[in-house]
Amino acid sequence: MTERRRSTSHGCAFGRRIRYEPSPDEPPSIAAATALARYHDEDVTAASTRLYDYVDPEALDALFADTCNGSARSTGSVEIDADDLTMTITPDRVEVRPTN
Repeated sequence: MTERRRSTSHGCAFGRRIRYEPSPDEPPSIAAATALARYHDEDVTAASTRLYDYVDPEALDALFADTCNGSARSTGSVEIDADDLTMTITPDRVEVRPTN
């Protein structure tokens, strides 16, 4: 996981960003929920912002499920707005950042 905290440079403030890289067998919905909880410095089981309030976790997992030929999808991304945050989910990472 790569994480950046608030910093100031040349008069511009950059918001906190979380980059979470899940294990190969971790479903996208679990990775997204984990990244969202880490953004808020919370435990995923007690997070104040829950992923299922913004997207159906089963549908998210289905978007990145194995294709008809049995191989995993290696491309594509999904962006989800959750309150004042944007989550970008790809097969190999989840990024959480403030919405611009």
